[in-house]
Amino acid sequence: METRFGEVAIAYSARGIPTFTFEVFHEGLHKHAFLRAMDERVLHNKAQMQAALWNDLWQKQLLAETRVKGAHEAKEARRLHLENQKAKALQRTAEAQDGLEALRSTLVRGIVPDPTLDWEAIKIRTPFPKKAPITRSLPEEPLPPPFPLEPLPKSAPTEPMPSDFKYQVRLSVIDRLIRSRKYSKHAEVNNLFEVDIRHWRDSCAMQAAEHQANLTAWRARCARVAEEHETAVEAVRKERNRLQEQHERAIAGWQTERKHFEEEQAKQHEAIDDLRQRYELKSPDAVTEYCERVLSGSDYPPCIPREFDFDLYPETNMLLLNCRLPPPGDLPTLSEVKYVQMADTLREIFLSESQLAKLYDDVVYQITLRTIHELFQSDSVGAISTIVFNGIVTSTDKSTGNEVTACIISVQASREPFLAINLAKVDPKACFRQLKGVGSSKIHSVTPVAPIVELKRDDRRFVPSYAVAQRLNDGYNLATMDWEDFEHLIREIFGKEFSSGGGEVKVTQASRDGGVDAVAFDPDPIRGGKIVIQAKRYAYTVGVSAVRDLYGTVMNEGASKGILVTTSDYGPDAYQFANGKPLTLLSGSNLLHLLAKHGVGAHIDLNEARKAAQERSTRVEN
Repeated sequence: METRFGEVAIAYSARGIPTFTFEVFHEGLHKHAFLRAMDERVLHNKAQMQAALWNDLWQKQLLAETRVKGAHEAKEARRLHLENQKAKALQRTAEAQDGLEALRSTLVRGIVPDPTLDWEAIKIRTPFPKKAPITRSLPEEPLPPPFPLEPLPKSAPTEPMPSDFKYQVRLSVIDRLIRSRKYSKHAEVNNLFEVDIRHWRDSCAMQAAEHQANLTAWRARCARVAEEHETAVEAVRKERNRLQEQHERAIAGWQTERKHFEEEQAKQHEAIDDLRQRYELKSPDAVTEYCERVLSGSDYPPCIPREFDFDLYPETNMLLLNCRLPPPGDLPTLSEVKYVQMADTLREIFLSESQLAKLYDDVVYQITLRTIHELFQSDSVGAISTIVFNGIVTSTDKSTGNEVTACIISVQASREPFLAINLAKVDPKACFRQLKGVGSSKIHSVTPVAPIVELKRDDRRFVPSYAVAQRLNDGYNLATMDWEDFEHLIREIFGKEFSSGGGEVKVTQASRDGGVDAVAFDPDPIRGGKIVIQAKRYAYTVGVSAVRDLYGTVMNEGASKGILVTTSDYGPDAYQFANGKPLTLLSGSNLLHLLAKHGVGAHIDLNEARKAAQERSTRVEN
């Protein structure tokens, strides 16, 4: 039985910071872990280490059981089984007690001397995991083969000579006396010589022809051997070239992957350095991201969710925090496991309802105090002077069966008075009450309370929007568009622009809008935040006063950026004022380009708009 893994879940905060979570199970050991990390690779390493630990423990347990079954008698096996069951009961009891103790000591465990964010530690420095391709040994070129020896000509037969003994005439006395016999003997020898001469010549000719044939065959064999050798050499050379090219491609691919890997790390390092710089400058979005990283990295029991929503008011340095709390049913209730020998079963003993209620209340108070403590202690630049903590719980309403989300606890704390509290020795509930916190006397009842300060994403100024872009075409003059339609068009087109990153844009009311026509919420952790958008359907140049008004609105709204959109253009003083400020000025040509990017056709004719305005003015005067 191996360790099982759940699916990787990704939770994004309101600012788009991802948190990766991962469940690990081992049914044989009755173990379950809930792993969390800010980086998916770190989460994967944690899961592998946990799986290796459990698998090793399980193998040891299986080995022990196998040895018991195979090596001992029934009585010994029974004894070991009883001991194993008792050990399991003790182990599960110890784990349950450890889990409960971790909850009961949530506050004390969070009191560390220096909870500030270690900027260098959160930089990913994992070395490139792939090794460079190994250079293969290339095949050697074959050596030239030994060629067959050249055939030598055979020794030629000895040429018959008239002086040879064979051809000497031997005459007897009678042959000498009888002339005919003498001539006959001489003719016989001459004929023999002529025959042998002809045989010798034929033999020489045959031997020469045979030698020539052998030479021809030898030359053919030598040519064939040379050709085979050249073919083999060519094949080896092609294979060497193929292997070299393959290795070069592998090296190039590896270098490209490593370069991309290092570039991604460098980008992450730059993002961290940029966050640090902006945090030290007390940029509101950087401060909230810093706080989220501090809290997300804090070690809590798995049943405690790590989800937050922040808003920083730079004019007062007040941090508003909505913190997700666990519903009562998510807390572990197992307190003890006993082994019942008669039934050979493990009996689980759970906390009573009153014990669970007391534990839940205590845990919520401790989470509240610990969270505030970690934020104040980690704020090395003093960007936060006050914290408002709202504890949010999503649970099932027992009366309706529906899921409801409510604030069940709220408290406000100032930096110096809070840090003067000795949290290691306080009673969490009494400390919460001393801070004038708001909450039911029975937190476990999940009774909603009114937050001291409410995080408002749904501004009362927001009104329902309607589509405008689909009515436009290339012949439509934006400069003569109804002003309210123009505001909704700006909302619609910026909604398309921000939607790719998970953002949203809302239109405000036509009056008493504080100079705000639309508000965008961009979750991007680097460039995102609250963005104020103003739409000016003007036929004349926009002056610096409108840009000043926008800047004042950005400051008043606590926004990270302001965008001014017009159908005309801006004067030099307007651009000069916007320089160096979190303001973006979009002229009519910029607007047309943005519309075209999202497939909307239109044009701008300022002269036509001016004539229309003059005609309306004339009618009013008449």
